[in-house]
Parts: sequence; structure tokens; C-alpha cells
Amino acid sequence: MTKPKVYFTKDVSPEILVKVYDALGIKLPGKVAVKLHSGEKGNPNYLHPEFVKPLVDHVNGTVVECNTAYAG
Repeated sequence: MTKPKVYFTKDVSPEILVKVYDALGIKLPGKVAVKLHSGEKGNPNYLHPEFVKPLVDHVNGTVVECNTAYAG
């Protein structure tokens, strides 16, 4: 059995997202959807659009938001 590769960085930045993608050695042809859940603006873990923009641009992708619906 082949052992999986694990990629880790202590640096969390838009540039590192692109470097990690490039390290995978995979090129995605055609239309690319970047699925993510950005969280809710104002919360401490909110993922700002500026953070993922370099990766989305690098893969010529479109963001596909994956929100959570809360039942009341």
C-alpha cells in the first residue's frame, strides 16, 4: 500500500495556498469550482475573500460557497 503524502505549513497565507496546490503536481483543466465555506462575516474564523482570491485566480476557478443552513 502506498503511504499518503501529508502537506503541512505553519504559514497560513494566500501565497501558501497557491504553493500547496502547486506542490500537488496536479493541473485542473476546464472549468474549476473552488468549494469552500467562508463562515459568517464578523465571526473570528471568517474566511475573507482576499485570502482565497490568489488560489481561485491561479486555477482560473469560480467560488462555490458551501453554506450551512440553521434550523430554528
